[in-house]
Amino acid sequence: MKIKSVNPYTEEVNWIYDSFSFGECETRIENSRVAFSMWSSLSVYERTKYLVGVSEVLRRNNDIYAEIITTEMGKPIRQSRDEVQKCAWLCDYYAENAALFLKDEVVDTGAEKSYVTFEPLGVILGIVPWNSPFWQVFRFAIPTMCAGNVCVVKHASNVPRSALEIEKVFLEAGFPEHVFNTLLIDLKTAMEIIEEDMVDGVSFTGSIGAGSEIGELVGGVIKPLVLELGGSDPFIVLEDADIEKAAKVAVKSRFLNTGQSYIAAKRFIVVEDVVVDFIEAFELNIQELKIGDPMDEETDIGPVAKKEFVDSLEKVLKDAKKKGAKPQIYGKEPEKGFFFRPTLIPAASSDMKVCNMEVFGPIAPVITAKDENEAVEIANSTEFGLGAEVWSGNLERAEKLAKRIRSGFVAINGMVKSDPRLPFGGVKKSGIGRELSHYGVKEFVNVKTVVVNK
Repeated sequence: MKIKSVNPYTEEVNWIYDSFSFGECETRIENSRVAFSMWSSLSVYERTKYLVGVSEVLRRNNDIYAEIITTEMGKPIRQSRDEVQKCAWLCDYYAENAALFLKDEVVDTGAEKSYVTFEPLGVILGIVPWNSPFWQVFRFAIPTMCAGNVCVVKHASNVPRSALEIEKVFLEAGFPEHVFNTLLIDLKTAMEIIEEDMVDGVSFTGSIGAGSEIGELVGGVIKPLVLELGGSDPFIVLEDADIEKAAKVAVKSRFLNTGQSYIAAKRFIVVEDVVVDFIEAFELNIQELKIGDPMDEETDIGPVAKKEFVDSLEKVLKDAKKKGAKPQIYGKEPEKGFFFRPTLIPAASSDMKVCNMEVFGPIAPVITAKDENEAVEIANSTEFGLGAEVWSGNLERAEKLAKRIRSGFVAINGMVKSDPRLPFGGVKKSGIGRELSHYGVKEFVNVKTVVVNK
């Protein structure tokens, strides 16, 4: 099978690669298991020293990697550079903190000595998506390898060059061979690897459907699992909010990466007293977005990553129109590329698909709520629970409201964004487990109790 990288702006083929056979995968995973024996024997301090080199490689080649990201999946070039920088920051953070996170925890039980230690499990498979092709890999791999595990990664099939370049990053930084391995395979082959019990844990980011199937397989072989399955994040605006600031952040939160983010605000729930003012301010900020060539420094909205995504977004919009929506579409569509223009739905309702499924693209529905209680009810009405945003001038009120929202992350007067210092993950069908922070570094370890008596 061929794995093809297509430029979503030019619609031309970037690169074509042969996918790995199952035998090649077996060899790579066996090599990883041999590398695990050496890697896990190092101290955390020794392992984290390698991260300094990774940071240096990322920063030195920032422009090169950013161009690969933009060429493969269409992210505006400024945002691609920011993504690479964020990966370097992640490495810096764990280089400084991983040893503390993994330090033995001493517990006084009356015995001579009692403590909890954190030991690596082995070979961990990461199945990661295309929307942030470097960040999605690094946020899984860095904490996992710090803990002493080794990683094999099945990246999305539309970003194979990014996958291969990331493997080179670790080698150029001096990482021992096979501590990090890329597998150029499809999802079916990845699932066969899990079924054959070839790995010791799985981290998956993607759709609910695929996540459910993978969860069933991993459960069958009884291995640890982290799932990040996306969201339909509510953005709640109360009557005492700073409307101008909220509208400005709303545009960034919804339209960053052309709306192709799991943690993007996807439903704007505004109390009726200020909904007209919010929509006016929101619309003015949307009109300032520049659509076009993602390699242009001024571009805010590039193409979506695949041609079929345009069709999917059109279907969502058609459903909304059928149910009474009057979408407002902004900007001029470029002559080439897989573009979907920024779209505002000012009077959306919860029965529309755009309000109850994860929409990966630049569509922003606004739902009117009578008051904060109805706003929370609407926010919690979907099967997702990844992130949420609350806007209010009364912080005590906002924090009380945050406790009522069923999600893994709530941002008050700001946007949801992953941060190495904070745990990231969701509830309900947005997933299980956590990435990042000290929580993420312990997802794939044996939490071992040791009690010593004379």
